[in-house]
This record gives sequence, structure tokens and C-alpha cells, in this order.
Amino acid sequence: MKNKDERLYNHNFIEACNNAVNGIVYSATTQSNIKKQLIIGVIVMVLSLFYNFTTAEFLCLTFAVFFVIFAEMINTAIETVVDLYVDQYHPKAKIAKDVAAGAVVLAACNDIVVAYFLFFRETELTNFGTSVFNQMVSSPTHLAFVAIILTIIGIIAVKAVSAKRKQKHPSKSFVPSGQTAIAFAILTAIWLNTQSPLIFCLSLALSILVAGNRLNDSRNFGEVVFGAFMGPLIVIMVYGLTIFQL
Repeated sequence: MKNKDERLYNHNFIEACNNAVNGIVYSATTQSNIKKQLIIGVIVMVLSLFYNFTTAEFLCLTFAVFFVIFAEMINTAIETVVDLYVDQYHPKAKIAKDVAAGAVVLAACNDIVVAYFLFFRETELTNFGTSVFNQMVSSPTHLAFVAIILTIIGIIAVKAVSAKRKQKHPSKSFVPSGQTAIAFAILTAIWLNTQSPLIFCLSLALSILVAGNRLNDSRNFGEVVFGAFMGPLIVIMVYGLTIFQL
């Protein structure tokens, strides 16, 4: 047991989180289906701003978006393990891959059903045509969660592009700090929703602590600053749509 490679284990929670993010970035970089699903996820989240969804409906929508990506990542993991141990055709290897692919298809079917009942109901289409931007203004919490979800997807996209560039030009690698981006995105959403100086100051202190922690973890200053601007920018863009009230 002691001879096992230490690289196979996570030594702390931060390392475990970083490895998990690496897995997401790898999937987004190498799997075309996940790239498409992330793009669809962005479109669906933006469209949700124009519908008067209840909390339960929005939770169902969010779960559906992430569930199909989750299924595709599990499919990728199973295919990778099968390819690692099987270098020639084997019927059981085919079954493993087919079952994993079937799980993705079921998740996609679930997405279609959820999308139909949420987006294509007659009442929702009527609301969409009569009072588009007022639907967004009525739910600031909805706006906040959509903005943060878009920030997370944006981080994955930027990290995927950075990972590809790093493979071609190792000396020019630039990987923005995702944790910093999320922290400052949440900070911005809190300020826009509460506008309380005390809450803002407390949230700002926590965000700065996150940024400082990333600097201590061998992140360069530019990567942390990029993340600190990227998160708030996405949140402000989402909230900025509300100024075009009809």
C-alpha cells in the first residue's frame, strides 16, 4: 500500500477542488459534446431571464442543464477507463460504453421534457411577448443565480481556451483564477441586491481573502486581477439588461 503513487491522492481540500476543476476543464477542452452543452446552457440561462419562473421551476431548469453535462462527463470518464484497460475490441467494453452513452441520451431527453414544460407553455409564451424585461426585474434572486451560473460557465470556457494554448505554448500559459472570479461575482450580486454598505464591506473582505489565498497558491497577480474583473463584469452585464424595461 505504501508503494502507491502519491500523485493519485489529494492531500487537502484545496488540492481536491483544483483537481476537480482540472477534470471539468479537460472535459470542456477535449469533448465537443460538452462544449455544445455549455453553449446551450448559456443560452438557456439567458432565456430564463425572460420568463416568470417560480423558484421550483428555475431549480428544475438548473438541474436539467447541469445534469446532462454531468452525464456526459461520467460518459467521458468511463470511456477513458475502458480505453486504458482494453486495447482491442471486447463485447463487454462495448456494453460499458453503450450504457454510458445511453445515460447521456436519457439526460438529454429529460432536458427536452423540462424545456417543453417551462419554455413552450402557452401562458409563458404570452408573458414573453407582452412583458419581457419586467419578468427579469421582478426576480432579483433569479438574476443573481443566472449571473453566477454564467460566470462559472465563462470560467470553464476561459480555462479551456487557456489549457489549449498552454499545450501549444507552455511558456505563454495564462490561467485566470476561477475562485476569484466567482467570489467577486457573488460580491457584485450581493451589492446590487442589498445595497447595504455593511454587507458589501463584509463581502468585500471575504472576496479579498479569496484573492489573497489564490496569490499564495502560486497564482500570479495578473491571473487574480483578471478573475476579479471577469466575475463582476458578467454580473453587471446580466443586471444591465434590466435597464431596458418596456
